Amino acid sequence: YQPNIITKGLIKPMNQKELNELRRRWKPDKNAISRIYGCFVNSNKEIMTDLDESLGMMTQEEAEKYLSLLKKALSGALGKNLIDIVFSTQQVMTGEEHRMLMELRASGAKDTRVRQAFYQKVIQSLDMGESNYLLLLASDSYDVPCRNHDALRAEGSDEVFSYILCAVCPVKTGKTELGYFSGDNEFHCAASQTVAAPELGFLFPTFDNRSANIYNALFYSRKEGELHQEFIDAVFHTDLPMSAAEQREAFEAALSESLGSACSLEIMQAIHGQLAAMIEAHRETKDLEPLTVSPCEVSKIILDCGASEEQAEAFQTACGERFGVGAVLNPANLIDAKKVELKTEKVSLSIDPEYSHLVEAKVIDGQKVLIVPVEDHLEFNGVAVNVNRDKE
Repeated sequence: YQPNIITKGLIKPMNQKELNELRRRWKPDKNAISRIYGCFVNSNKEIMTDLDESLGMMTQEEAEKYLSLLKKALSGALGKNLIDIVFSTQQVMTGEEHRMLMELRASGAKDTRVRQAFYQKVIQSLDMGESNYLLLLASDSYDVPCRNHDALRAEGSDEVFSYILCAVCPVKTGKTELGYFSGDNEFHCAASQTVAAPELGFLFPTFDNRSANIYNALFYSRKEGELHQEFIDAVFHTDLPMSAAEQREAFEAALSESLGSACSLEIMQAIHGQLAAMIEAHRETKDLEPLTVSPCEVSKIILDCGASEEQAEAFQTACGERFGVGAVLNPANLIDAKKVELKTEKVSLSIDPEYSHLVEAKVIDGQKVLIVPVEDHLEFNGVAVNVNRDKE
């Protein structure tokens, strides 16, 4: 089971509306956060300083900076940057990792013993290369407002949603510059230490159906192809999720394997076109639930695009081997709906999908060629050039 491949029969993951509702809380006047916790860790896995600061005692600028960094752990696209982590029933009942997260949540991250144990679990597992980093942790309690049948806010609250949010932010060293130090009343050369946007983080528990789901966590990765699997294994101890980039590679491999020599430019253009049309139609509906498609549905698309029934069946088998039996996929993780790229050993073309059908692959005088029609305008490195008609 891959947590970021949407599957049937499980508690549904958070949708965009629920995510947006939480994101709006990460402003100084919108949340119930009392303190910001964390630690500054160097590349030798040593804690350089411990952070335990009152949000109310900070300047407005500092408070906004801390909240902004934490809020970024709720940014990006669901299923790509934000991956649903699912705990088994056994883990929820007896798992050490789940118990630690529950204790952090129950204490509002105020329990020093639990907090330090969490820090050490992260520090000993996380690989940030040679980078120093700031681990940030905060707890919020949200009085979830009721909604009437028209989805409008109503008075009162059904429940309080208590949760923790964690962000791991690289600390980058700037250039050594001459600066004024007011304590010494002198100028000295020093390099600035700047906290960058988080590389990874997580929310626990998730806010599913506007309620706490302790069976799930929402993991954040700034780079969709780098999930820091060592962190996931240590903090959640769950099956490693397949990143969006890995899903695309698996999908492309399944197509290549099943279609074989029948994997033509025309078939790939048609498959891409139909999946892109599904993504665009879903976007226009403004449906907050993620778009899903099964390997069976994709195999029907392949059939419509000219593949044989045997090849379509082979595709389903290949998907079962790569994604797991019964997996339901997000088309946005399988293709780039905004770009089509054609590559040979020496040439690479990037094409707007709307016009990819204009490109043809042919054999002329025994040479395989791509034909790209040129209408009225052609540029070379930004310079308009003419097509020599004498070479027709």
